[in-house]
Amino acid sequence: MKDNKGFLLSMSLKSTENINWSQYPFNVSSIRHLKNLDFHPAVTFLIGENGTGKSTLIEALAISQRFNPEGGTKNFTFSTIDTHSVLFEYLKVVKSDRYMKDGFFLRGESFYNMASYIDAIQSSDNRMLKSYGNRSLHNQSHGESFFALMKYRFNKEGLYILDEPETALSPQKQIAMLMLIDELVNKGSQFIISTHSPILLAYPNAIIYEIDKKQGLKKTIYEKSDIYTTTIDFLNNYQIFLKHMDIKTP
Repeated sequence: MKDNKGFLLSMSLKSTENINWSQYPFNVSSIRHLKNLDFHPAVTFLIGENGTGKSTLIEALAISQRFNPEGGTKNFTFSTIDTHSVLFEYLKVVKSDRYMKDGFFLRGESFYNMASYIDAIQSSDNRMLKSYGNRSLHNQSHGESFFALMKYRFNKEGLYILDEPETALSPQKQIAMLMLIDELVNKGSQFIISTHSPILLAYPNAIIYEIDKKQGLKKTIYEKSDIYTTTIDFLNNYQIFLKHMDIKTP
């Protein structure tokens, strides 16, 4: 990596005073137990079951860094509907003194709206479409458009906050994304990613935070993560799993 210091160093709650822990988002396990989350200068992963707060944390972190809540750069101004929580107002994010040359917040659930925004403004700025591979994201498959964004728009020395980027990608494209992440890491970029992908999670030496519904965030390693163990167990014993679930060939 170009520099051993990332743009973001850590994240915690500013204060626990005047917080109603019975209301969303503070009743979510990852937020309720959030103390001090250190970021790796290269890649940090957030993993856990649905509903444990991965996307809520990722979203709040991105907004705290002035990225558009629905995705994009800090300059994207579109807004379809305000659904983000107030958590970003309660976050204390410690940053290094490194200058960030680029950045992007990618979230799958609002990708269509972001692609529409890019199409709407590219007619007056030809550089915009060039940054996305000289082809409208809407004129590509969902997976192709996701990968084109990361391949053509992401640059060196950038902060990239990604919420489940694998949702549209085939296993082969996820492997290609691993290579792309590594290329950008070696050019001084930092990634913070929420994921369910055992392929992306394999990135070496990354910090992995697994969210437990009762205990909140805890560090783990790849081979001990639920994503890894569940995937390995199923692939090695899929016939037993199917039999146990009483799933039979028609």
